[in-house]
Amino acid sequence: MGITHSTARWVAPLSFAIDFAAQQYGMLATPNMKDIHDANLSFWSPQPYFIAAFFFPQQLFQLAWLYRLWKLDPSKNAQEKNEVGIMVDFVPFYAVGNLCIASWMIFWNSSALKTANIFVLVNSLTQLTYIFARLPPMNTPSTSSILTHIVSKTFAGIGVLDFLHNGSVAYYDHQGPNLAVKVLTGVGFAALAGCSDWVFGGCLVYDLVALAVGQRGIGVLGWSNLLGLYALGTAGIVVVRNVVRPPYISVDERGYVEAATEDDGL
Repeated sequence: MGITHSTARWVAPLSFAIDFAAQQYGMLATPNMKDIHDANLSFWSPQPYFIAAFFFPQQLFQLAWLYRLWKLDPSKNAQEKNEVGIMVDFVPFYAVGNLCIASWMIFWNSSALKTANIFVLVNSLTQLTYIFARLPPMNTPSTSSILTHIVSKTFAGIGVLDFLHNGSVAYYDHQGPNLAVKVLTGVGFAALAGCSDWVFGGCLVYDLVALAVGQRGIGVLGWSNLLGLYALGTAGIVVVRNVVRPPYISVDERGYVEAATEDDGL
């Protein structure tokens, strides 16, 4: 999925703008996205304001990431080339995510929940594939690495919540949790927590808190309490995992000179 830096500088902000415009449509249309949420509740329905509270700071990190992607010049030196490479590698996944979320919004506001769910599935699986199969460990001296980890893992983290929420209302509208749902929720979050760093692990805990508050708001108190316990358990797993196996590296690439190649001597 590799693209050039010059292409990435346009693709990434364009996809962000499309997604941002779709979000404005979702909030300002009648019915708006919250109206659709309130009319379609299920056992994985979160408190909707938790999603809004998540997206505001997440979009600020996106803007910082986009600014850095645009600003850096890979021809300047080896360090900036490496910094750009980290970000450019994520751009195709980032663009797919933004376009999927924008498409989801159109169908969500039309109450076409099963169609909307297709775009949620594509986005969630795309972001999870990137962070688990492609993203290298965070290099703490690298601003590009830090920002890419934050943006990609918050995308994936909210993607988990979207996957649960949209799937439940699309296929199990106004249904409560059965034993299978309770077991799968606990086992699934525990498994993800066991291979998560602080960023993605924190998102998982946030997802569970959003679900717990949302379920309490619609009166499913026992399930809400259990989700709260899942949140505590997930947080514990994340802490132990990251203390025992620190997930980040520290490689300062400043001062390194790119080795000459045979082509350079021709």
